Amino acid sequence: MASHPIIKAGDHSGYMEYALEQARLSVPAPTKFCVGAVLVDADSGDILSTGYSKELPEYSPEDPGSTHAEQCCFIKVAQKHNLPAKRIGEVLPRNTALYTTMEPCNERLSGNRTCVERILQLKDAIKVVYVGIKEPGTFIGKNEGQKRLEEAGVVVTFVEGIQDRIMEVSMAGHEKEVNNG
Repeated sequence: MASHPIIKAGDHSGYMEYALEQARLSVPAPTKFCVGAVLVDADSGDILSTGYSKELPEYSPEDPGSTHAEQCCFIKVAQKHNLPAKRIGEVLPRNTALYTTMEPCNERLSGNRTCVERILQLKDAIKVVYVGIKEPGTFIGKNEGQKRLEEAGVVVTFVEGIQDRIMEVSMAGHEKEVNNG
């Protein structure tokens, strides 16, 4: 079982810093973002699971394709409880929060299920998603993840203060724009 730092319940910056640590574990590539996520019991402050982009690649035949950070969190809870990932809402604490360095995806070029769909399929298990940054328009254009979550009753809150560091880690492996001005 993974050892996690002890972070006081409600310390949104602390959990986002830990999500950023997870993002740093993702191997940089020009074809993806390096994202980290932390699933938390918001009442006790206990960290339920963590994940990062492509941590668990090609997870299962029923759900093929590379894994996003949020999906990795869900897979780990599912494995711990011997459940399919879509049923982890049955075992998550009543007040579960998701911290993710980047807005959950609402479209995937691969055609795989989106992170927004994965969050919503858990019914009311996740009521709040704390986000570091909006998804840059690199691959999809405009991500409607925040809008779709909010329309479904999930609160989306941006954690301020480390956006520059999150963006730097997220874009690792991408070519940097050169300003010749």
